[in-house]
Amino acid sequence: MRGSLSRVYTLTSRNFKEILRDPLSLIFMLAMPLAMEVLFYFLFHEMTDQFAMKYLAPGIVVFAQAFLALFTGLLIALDRSTAFLTRLYVSRAKSAEFIFGYALALIPAVLVQTVLFFVVGGIIDPSIWGIGMLRCLPVALCTALFYIGVGILLGTLCNEKSVGGVASIVIAGQSVLSGMWFPTEGLPSGMVALMKCLPFKNAADCMRSALNGTADPTADFWIPFCIVLAYAAVSFGAAIFIFRKRMRFR
Repeated sequence: MRGSLSRVYTLTSRNFKEILRDPLSLIFMLAMPLAMEVLFYFLFHEMTDQFAMKYLAPGIVVFAQAFLALFTGLLIALDRSTAFLTRLYVSRAKSAEFIFGYALALIPAVLVQTVLFFVVGGIIDPSIWGIGMLRCLPVALCTALFYIGVGILLGTLCNEKSVGGVASIVIAGQSVLSGMWFPTEGLPSGMVALMKCLPFKNAADCMRSALNGTADPTADFWIPFCIVLAYAAVSFGAAIFIFRKRMRFR
């Protein structure tokens, strides 16, 4: 057990340093969603409650997490292209240790994203300050697991040239199928049912419920939260399985 934790720590430290060597990608993950948060609030918040900061800020947090799929996938795909992982395959590290080494290295980025978007949102609209912001931190860590898991899966399956195109589907899904830019009440019932079955809307809903509270915690928070965790578990399980298969063929 101690040896496994030591290997995970070593891999996490290496991956964290590798992330810091690409500051442009980190800035992109922070700057673009932040610009959207500020711009969309001032342009549209007086037209519709959809862009009130109490709804916009948690939606932007989850939207920014979708970029983690792209960032994680590129990190792993580049490691594969440089044969870094091939050399590590001969070590004693197991596939799960590789996966957790990548996932844990991204936790600081998740925390920075969450704190930044809520702090800026609170400066613009002080009404969102409160205990809800603190509740959002652990929720953000859990919802981010899905996008990190998808990124690890993409990086394991795709090369660095194709990761971007496939990951853009996840980003588009979070943008279009989460209901963060438009109310879902006027959509066909079949489309709403589909959105409720996918992780994108559920991630945004549980983040908003964590910030603003809810009259029905089971329907508005716990069910969406469990759905997102289920998708995260599946994505991590698939990533570990495929990673193990690839290790065997090296």
